[in-house]
Amino acid sequence: MLALLTDDERLPDPLRAARALPKGSLVIVRARDTARRRALGEALREQTQGLILLAADDPVLADRLHGLHLPEIRAGEAAHWRARRPHWMITVAAHSPRGLHAPYADAVLLSPVFPTQSHPDAASLSAPRARLIARKAVLPVLALGGVDAQNAALLTGFSGIAAIGALGALPGKV
Repeated sequence: MLALLTDDERLPDPLRAARALPKGSLVIVRARDTARRRALGEALREQTQGLILLAADDPVLADRLHGLHLPEIRAGEAAHWRARRPHWMITVAAHSPRGLHAPYADAVLLSPVFPTQSHPDAASLSAPRARLIARKAVLPVLALGGVDAQNAALLTGFSGIAAIGALGALPGKV
């Protein structure tokens, strides 16, 4: 599975990037400004077909899309949202083995696996350590953080990859 995370600074054209993804891919709609995030979510909903659209930490927008992505600090809320919105897809962020325990989520994004421009000062897990962490998870785990065409082959044992820059650089569909 592929997951594209939108980013205010690093992904100038998230619509083009999303249109280049294969059907069934995830797009996690993130923007610091609520109005911008909601406008982007609506544009993705209207202009893309076959993608799973999740709102990052925005239950109001999640109601208009396919579900919700929660930060690690709020992963415990997955149970609340699963009870209220059983049809949603729910993903959570994890930065350590502790973060993998969100039993009401559908998947976890483990990061940063490699050094990343999004968090240049964050220590990366490394592919072998991230793989060990992912093996202990009861949920599907997507690798996030510094993933690119060269290092993606090192990510065996994951259910998929998530990225900003690498997926944002895919050639657009005609």
